[in-house]
Amino acid sequence: VKRVPSCVPEPTVVIMARALCLLGLVLTLVFSSSVEEYVGLSANQCAVPAKDRVDCGYPQVTPEQCNNRGCCFDSSIPEVPWCFKPLQETECTF
Repeated sequence: VKRVPSCVPEPTVVIMARALCLLGLVLTLVFSSSVEEYVGLSANQCAVPAKDRVDCGYPQVTPEQCNNRGCCFDSSIPEVPWCFKPLQETECTF
């Protein structure tokens, strides 16, 4: 009897592939959430160029502590304030 190779993956391979996919998703969520935290603020308000950031925190401030102060948190750029004052949104009235 000649065996024909199956296209159905082994259960162990399927489980490992799912585990790796889940791990990748979790790591993506962890790293993306640690970079930018704009709780209660719009992304536009926190789009402050690095050179224009005004410090709003203190050493080792957490994203949550920073947001509780009404400030933006972005740790993606070294050697500039990570906790900084947001831009003020202006309304045009006529």
